[in-house]
Amino acid sequence: MSTVLKVDDINVYYGSIHAIKGISFEVNEGEIVTLIGANGAGKSTTLNTVSGLLRSRTGSVTFLDQDLGKVPAHKVVTKGLALVPEGRRIFQQMTVQENLDMGAFIRKGGNIEEDMEMVFDYFPRLKERRWQIAGTLSGGEQQMLAMGRALMSQPKLLMLDEPSMGLAPILVEQIFEIIQNLHKAGKTILLVEQNAQAALSVADRGYVLETGKIVTSGTGAELLASPAIKKAYLGG
Repeated sequence: MSTVLKVDDINVYYGSIHAIKGISFEVNEGEIVTLIGANGAGKSTTLNTVSGLLRSRTGSVTFLDQDLGKVPAHKVVTKGLALVPEGRRIFQQMTVQENLDMGAFIRKGGNIEEDMEMVFDYFPRLKERRWQIAGTLSGGEQQMLAMGRALMSQPKLLMLDEPSMGLAPILVEQIFEIIQNLHKAGKTILLVEQNAQAALSVADRGYVLETGKIVTSGTGAELLASPAIKKAYLGG
């Protein structure tokens, strides 16, 4: 199994605040890997560092054998890495169709219409809302749109930052079902999620962050069964 992403000893600061403290982890092809932890543990900061939006003072981020340390954030997506950011960040004034078109903006050639149909297969609701202004969609539909837009770039690694945030339980179930379907289709996914139960239930492997450090790791099943994890994150 080839390594898609390797993060080695990154240290990230916000001014004098040491937010990420020597984190190392990797994601292999075809895996779902999740980073779980309490709010403020450093999960989103880690994703933003991988994406090039933040820079580490040490170590390296290697994606498909290329060091991303000097690659500008707007170029990272052209390498095959797509981030679905926390809070969705869709283009509110554009239609669903236009948002999806923007996802394919970096592509040169390829059958974009075919991929559009693939996105509509995963998210039938988006097809129904194709010509609707994105800002008028429900929270769940906006999350689906953000994921669909990322898929339109044909990513080698899909990064999801808190996809369940602010959604009703029934919609959380739907989103995680879609994540599992993407996994079955061979997508490689790095998932950041406060809902540890849902994340570990779909993940091949997981890493637990506390105050900017990885404190434990294991398979999704191992972490779900761990008494310490149950007590800290699963209300058990």
